[in-house]
Amino acid sequence: MWVGRAYGRRYAPAMSREIFARTHASVETLHEFLLAGARLTPDKPAVIQAVGGETGSLSYRQLAQRVDGYAATLDELGLDIGDRVVLESDTSATAIATFLACSSLGLTVVPVSPETPAQRLALIAESTEAALHLQTVDGRREAVPTPLGTGRFGTDGIQVERAPAPRSRHRRELVPTDPAYMIFTSGTTGRPKGVVMSHRGVLAFFRGMLRHGIVSAEDRVATTSPLQFDFSLLDIGLALGSGAAVVPVPRSLLRWPRRFVQFLTDSGTTQVNGVPSIWRGVLRHEQAGLAALGEQIRGVLYSGENFPLPELRQLQRALPRARVVNCFGSSESIAASFTDVPNPLPEDADRISIGHAHPGAEMLLIDEDGRPVDEPGVVGQIHLRSAALFNGYWNDPQATAAALVPDPLNPAAGQVVFRTGDLAYRGEGGELYFTGRADSLVKVRGNRVELGEVERRVREFPGIAGAAALMLSQAGKDPVLATFVVLDAGVDGVEEMELGAFCLEALPDYMVPQQVRVLDELPVNANGKIDRRALARRAGEPAQG
Repeated sequence: MWVGRAYGRRYAPAMSREIFARTHASVETLHEFLLAGARLTPDKPAVIQAVGGETGSLSYRQLAQRVDGYAATLDELGLDIGDRVVLESDTSATAIATFLACSSLGLTVVPVSPETPAQRLALIAESTEAALHLQTVDGRREAVPTPLGTGRFGTDGIQVERAPAPRSRHRRELVPTDPAYMIFTSGTTGRPKGVVMSHRGVLAFFRGMLRHGIVSAEDRVATTSPLQFDFSLLDIGLALGSGAAVVPVPRSLLRWPRRFVQFLTDSGTTQVNGVPSIWRGVLRHEQAGLAALGEQIRGVLYSGENFPLPELRQLQRALPRARVVNCFGSSESIAASFTDVPNPLPEDADRISIGHAHPGAEMLLIDEDGRPVDEPGVVGQIHLRSAALFNGYWNDPQATAAALVPDPLNPAAGQVVFRTGDLAYRGEGGELYFTGRADSLVKVRGNRVELGEVERRVREFPGIAGAAALMLSQAGKDPVLATFVVLDAGVDGVEEMELGAFCLEALPDYMVPQQVRVLDELPVNANGKIDRRALARRAGEPAQG
């Protein structure tokens, strides 16, 4: 069953983007796509990471050899194509190799964080009927639920601790429509929701993304997202798919701006990817250190949430030569668009466009009655037509049917599109502007309010560095619209009446926050997005929206 390949031959040290593109056009599986560099530029660094306080690298040849060795061990376990493997790790060279080894055997990877609570891990393992749990040699997970097999991976290979329950092999050939991985996101029911992505889907996305030319083979791409967040897979695909090097940033460094900047310096990082919140501490406390990287860092890509415009302008001032790309989308298609941010961002700009879908995809706007929205300025829900769509939600046909819907423009054709839940309107040039989530609409005195619109206005108030809005319930009273804010360095407080008057200049009165609470920082979840549930707990009331 082992379909791993050898990559020991020598080739010319430098290859153009066109040669990589031609090579990628002939492959159909994730591991073949990401290991193309092992055939084209085997001696170039593939992964650069911190080891014992120093930076070390793994070449494409070494990465491919590690993949082959891991695959040989996994192949002896008798797992079948499509069996699920829980991969518990932060992003690292060994984790990437394990991921690709599973891919070469047709095993579906379910990445989880080492910080995942035991109850959630057990729920994921049970719901997916996973066969095997793998963690690093120094992983601290002990009580792995049976009947999962268990093993540990490191530079010396994979050590199987508990063999998986005997399984039957029915499959002989891995095909592009087989699931490559499954990302678990938060579900509205309170249970995690598994997004199943096929080899064909992820490769369609990678090919569309690489046509933007965001990085070259000479770049070093810092990834700051946890492995279970598909943004990390975007980073890995962007780097390895371009013949560049991926640079996993240790999670612990993101809390320390000076150490984060020093790591970027020491690793020779030229491209930094992550959610906007990774920059907040750096911009507040380590601006000089960041500015010193102005000649080194050529690109920044952000995703996951809106980048507050004052912070974005501050980032551009610190890195004036960097190409800043706004990446927009969701796990169900990894992403949908890549849009260059104007440099410098005009002072009168109040929104950042999400542009158009990446090559090979199309974003439609559909109104509440299922009709297309073509005129500028009218809000509709984004429906994504793409070959990069997910297969469905794991074992949830109802949720899948609600998300993958018949093409509203041609329902008789049998084609489905992804109803994203994202709201947007068109600009005069046809470009899209994201306005918020359909599921973050709340009612204030009977009026529909998009929380993102409130947050955007509050962040424009002088002295406010970040803001999050939500509805707070009150015993015996109507819910109240509240905003939680973080202040710029040196700002002692905010006058609620002044902020209210400022909001009234652009918003109707029912959208003006009735409560303002100042925090040292906004809580974020494991993926770096604002954690509204944590805010609600801090307020002592259940949140709406």
